[in-house]
Formats: sequence, structure tokens, C-alpha cells
Amino acid sequence: MSASGIIFSNIHDHNIPELTRLRTVASVPFACRYRFIDFTLSNMVNSNIFNISVITQYNYHSLMDHIGSGKDWDLARRSGGIKILPPFITAYANSMPSMYQTRLEALKSVNYSLSRLTDEYVVLSDCDVICNIDLNDIIAYHQRTDADMTIAVKTVELTAEQAKTSVLLTSDDDGRITDCIAYPMDFEGKADMNLNIIVMKTKYLQQIVLDAITHNHTSLTRDVIARNMGHHNYRVYKYDGYFACITSFTEYYKHSLELISNPEAREALFNVKDRPVYTKVRNSTPAYYSSTSNVKDSFIADGCVIEGTVENSILFRGVKVDRKATVKNSIIMQDTIIGEGAFLNCVIADKNSVITDGKMLSGAEAQPFYVPKGKII
Repeated sequence: MSASGIIFSNIHDHNIPELTRLRTVASVPFACRYRFIDFTLSNMVNSNIFNISVITQYNYHSLMDHIGSGKDWDLARRSGGIKILPPFITAYANSMPSMYQTRLEALKSVNYSLSRLTDEYVVLSDCDVICNIDLNDIIAYHQRTDADMTIAVKTVELTAEQAKTSVLLTSDDDGRITDCIAYPMDFEGKADMNLNIIVMKTKYLQQIVLDAITHNHTSLTRDVIARNMGHHNYRVYKYDGYFACITSFTEYYKHSLELISNPEAREALFNVKDRPVYTKVRNSTPAYYSSTSNVKDSFIADGCVIEGTVENSILFRGVKVDRKATVKNSIIMQDTIIGEGAFLNCVIADKNSVITDGKMLSGAEAQPFYVPKGKII
């Protein structure tokens, strides 16, 4: 069995526009030292998938800088490895409407690259679901059931607001998909939520894309799954492990700080045997804690300098907290400086921002205060 991986890096940019103004959702920082795409790449590499394509659209400079040659994921290879696929736009179709909005449109835009895939199977994945999953289990289930398409789902209790951003799948006792509901406006309760991890044979995907080009199909959910589930063997794979679906700025804040308060979540992501989470390695110095520092219940990355108080917060690499400064319930991204005497509560400060001496910033759990990348306050 051989498999390729295809990752969609921009599909969910609109869910967290604050953090994706200058980057793709795939390169949004998470948990001190990682990016969203690290979890997707690690899932694939840990499942022996070493031929991976990342479909991009725009704002992918930080993504390319993070991935580099792919060596940190063992993807700097003579055969296979990792490829960045920007959208293919000709001189005759170079306007913004020609840029893709859906997964199927994204696949159509890189059809030439898809036609060159030679592995028997292909795994499609988004980047907004944070989990540590064994993709080999899904592929084995796909083979065992002789499915045309297998979609990973998680049975969850959804609020009406969460359901609006979800695709819900219904299946029979054998796991065969019988109904597909996309972004329901009036649903609330327990359902199988699509995790947007999809397995199928490469030839089947190539046929889907060619058919979409021929008939101008644009939606994988509506034009393929919903239309064909009655006469094709589409299956659900029920995942029972931990996951975090980042569908909004508030959900990003909630799931980030959950790693501090919920040891089971940390174990399920970062302490799974034979399934480590890889990321870009930076040879930073260890964090420095001065005699005036006071740190409680926080994640502190390498290269930080802590001279003030930090409580229930996540600090990325190179953050400096000056004397008498207080950081509570906050997420402070790489190389940010918190000035002397500053006070931050429920704040998300993006990279390279500066909070000057004595400033007080406070948000709420339901609406964190956001400091844009490179901003001086």
C-alpha cells in the first residue's frame, strides 16, 4: 500500500481573519512552537506518507518559510517529499474570481499535478482540525470495506453556532453514508461531524476532478458526496480521539488555553507512542527566568526572557516580559515584547508586537483582545 497526501492550506482562512490577514490558516501558530500544518504533516509522516502536496492560494510566504525543504518532517527526499502548489492562473484568467474558494476548485486548479500522482491511495486533509490520528487505520478501514471514499468523522455535541460551520454526515449501521448536511442553520445536538480527512484511490480522485472540470462542479460536498452517496460506496470512519476544530477566533483562544487546563488534551496530542508532532527546529537558548519572575500554569517556549508575572498563558519563542509586567490568560506570539509595568489579560498578541511600558490591555474569554502582527501599543 502506498499513499500520497494533499493538504489544503487556505480553505478556512475566513474563519479566523485576525490571524490570517498576513498568513494562511495552515501557518497559524499554536501551542508555543507549532503551526496548524505541523499536526497534519506529522499525521501523514507518522503514517508513512512521504509524498505530500500543499495547495496554497495567497499569503503563503510564512508557510514556505516554515516548511522550507521539509527536512524537519523527514520530507527532504530524492523521491517524493513535499511540494507547494500555488494556484495555476493563466494570462487569460488572472482575476480574483478565478481563485478557488472550495476544495474541489482547488483540486481543479492543480489538476496537472494530480494527474502525475502514482501512489495507489491519496489522503486529503484540511489544517483547521488539530489531532493526532493514525491515517493507516483509516486506509485499512477503506480497504476492508472496499469503499470508494472514506471520510473521518467525530461524534460530538454541537451548539447551533458550531453546526453552522460544520458538515454533518449520517451513516447506517455498516458505516455507509446515507445523508450529508452542509452548514445547517437550525441544527443543535449530537451528530457526526466531518473532520475533512478523506481517503480514496488516486484514480478515483483524478476521475472526480476531470468530471468536475467537464461539468463545472465546484463543491466536493454538494456535487460529489451528496450527489453520489446513493450509488457509490462512501463510508465514515469514526474517530474517537481528541481533536480541536478551530472555527473562530474565540475557538482558537479556547483550544489553545485548554492545553494548559486539560492534561488529557496534552497527552492525546503530544504523548502518543510512535506518533510525535514534528515542527521546524530553531536552536534557541533556554528560557531565562530572573529573580523577579513569577510563573504559574503556563507554557513558556525557548528563548523567552521572563522578569515579570505570567499566569495561565502561552508564550512563544523569544517573548520578553519586563519587570513588574503581568500577563494573564493570554497568548503571546514569537518575539513580542511586554514592557515594564504593562498588564495583559485575555490578550492574543501576534508576532513581533510591542506593548510599551505601563499599558493595560484586557479582553474577555468570549472576545480576547487582539494585537496585530508588528503593532506597537
